[in-house]
Amino acid sequence: MPSRLHQTLLFAKTFFKHPAMLGSLIPSSSYLSNHLLQQIDWREVRVVVEYGPGVGTLTWEILKRMPPDATLVAIETQPDFVTYLREAFPDPRLRIVHGSAADIGKVFEQLQLDSADCIISGIPYTTLDREVRERILRESWRVLRPNGAFLVYQFTGAVLPYLRQVFGRVHQEYEPRNILPARIFYCVRS
Repeated sequence: MPSRLHQTLLFAKTFFKHPAMLGSLIPSSSYLSNHLLQQIDWREVRVVVEYGPGVGTLTWEILKRMPPDATLVAIETQPDFVTYLREAFPDPRLRIVHGSAADIGKVFEQLQLDSADCIISGIPYTTLDREVRERILRESWRVLRPNGAFLVYQFTGAVLPYLRQVFGRVHQEYEPRNILPARIFYCVRS
C-alpha cells in the first residue's frame, strides 16, 4: 500500500484546488472502508466500479477483497489522482479511467464489459450540476446487473431523494468513526 502520509498530503492539496469535487479534506477512514465494503459478497464479484477513487484508500481495500479474476474500474476526474493511482497501484485487475462517472456506459463499451456487480461512489452528488448528477445515477443503474448494488457514502443525507428517484428503496447506515461521520446508502437494481 502506498504511504498514508503521501496519500493524505496529495488529497489535501487537491481539496484546496477543487473543494467542490471532494467531500472532505482527508481520505476515508478504515472504519468507513470496512463498514462500506462488508455490504458486498466478494465471492460473487466479477466487476466492481469505483467513482472518485482519489488517492486509492478504498481502492486498496477493494483490491484486497476482490477475487483474482475480477476487474475494478476506477473513474477519476482529477489528473493528479489519476497519475498517482497509475503509479501506486500496478495491479492488473485495476483499470483506471480519467473521466467522468456520467460516462460509465461509454467506459463499459470501451472496456468491453457487460455489467457491474457493484458500484461504489463517494463523489459529492449535492455539488454536481443537476443534469450530471441525474446522468450518473441513470447510467449507473443501466450498467448494474439485476440485483447489482450501488453503494454511496456521503457526509449528509441530501443525496437520498435523488437515489430514491432512480433506485426506489434505499437502505441507510451510519459510520460515526470517520472524519466527518458518514452516511452509507445501499441501493439495489431491481
